[in-house]
Amino acid sequence: MEYTHLGRTGLRVSRLVLGTMNFGPETDEPTSHAIMDRAHEHGINFFDTANVYGWGENRGRTEEIVGNWFASGGDRRDKTVIATKMYGNMGDDWPNNDKLSALNIRRACEASLRRLQTDHIDLYQMHHVDRDTPWDEIWQAMDTLVAQGKILYVGSSNFAGWNIAQANEVAARRNSLGLVAEQSIYNLLVREVELEVLPAAEAYGLGVIPWSPLQGGLLGGVLRKEREGSRRTSGRAQALVEEHREALGAYEDLCAELGHEPADVALAWLLTRPAVTGPIIGPRTMEQLDGAQRALELTLEDKVLSRLDEIFPGYRTAPEHYAW
Repeated sequence: MEYTHLGRTGLRVSRLVLGTMNFGPETDEPTSHAIMDRAHEHGINFFDTANVYGWGENRGRTEEIVGNWFASGGDRRDKTVIATKMYGNMGDDWPNNDKLSALNIRRACEASLRRLQTDHIDLYQMHHVDRDTPWDEIWQAMDTLVAQGKILYVGSSNFAGWNIAQANEVAARRNSLGLVAEQSIYNLLVREVELEVLPAAEAYGLGVIPWSPLQGGLLGGVLRKEREGSRRTSGRAQALVEEHREALGAYEDLCAELGHEPADVALAWLLTRPAVTGPIIGPRTMEQLDGAQRALELTLEDKVLSRLDEIFPGYRTAPEHYAW
């Protein structure tokens, strides 16, 4: 397993991030525990979750599964860099039960610590930006949690480039460390973060943690699986397949020419991107976790990277992207 630093921190993390969003809704607890054990065997030490995972009436269930795994011993917690997120309503109608008020930050952190059965969270992330709460209030709450030893670092998710800049400029005025990581949707099909989010992350020293690296499976060989009858798509997923069918066909042909699985190429491509710490893989099964390791062994040559840019055009940094 390859390791890198999480943004401008001394924290060394694996180049693949284990996403736990399927633990509970898609994967039962014993299998989830086995997947986390296997992740450690592979050298994956960076796990990502969120307080709302489990979804619906089961919000918090995923954190509980991870917490039960920590509690089962074997130095599992000490060997894991755990990241979780907060923002969304956790299921009741009380005021201040969502978003980034100082009160909800404190309450949400305490609840996540209980569910995770740990005394601290390594990376505490804001799941979305809150345009209604002043940054000074947010940083006061986060700085207090850091001072109490309940969190080590603060990250963001789904922020625009200017949100990253604003958050870190206010943090700097308060002599706070500020954001050290940003989670964004980023893959060969969805590359808008290249305009402003990635440049902002690089400028402020944030590590980028891409989510949905396979765009819901579209970059995992969806056309081949359709032909083989192993996957059926409908609704919005089918509409996306039809919208991108030509590009996906060219992509799968290129992967076949290279002799690699499309999912492996998509992950390997992300690992070549500036500022990227590691993509989040969200395995439902052991086979999916084991298969993702192949991406770490791939080296994509410049001509392959150029071909991928032709199939899935990206963006230059703004404003150069718009220049004549």
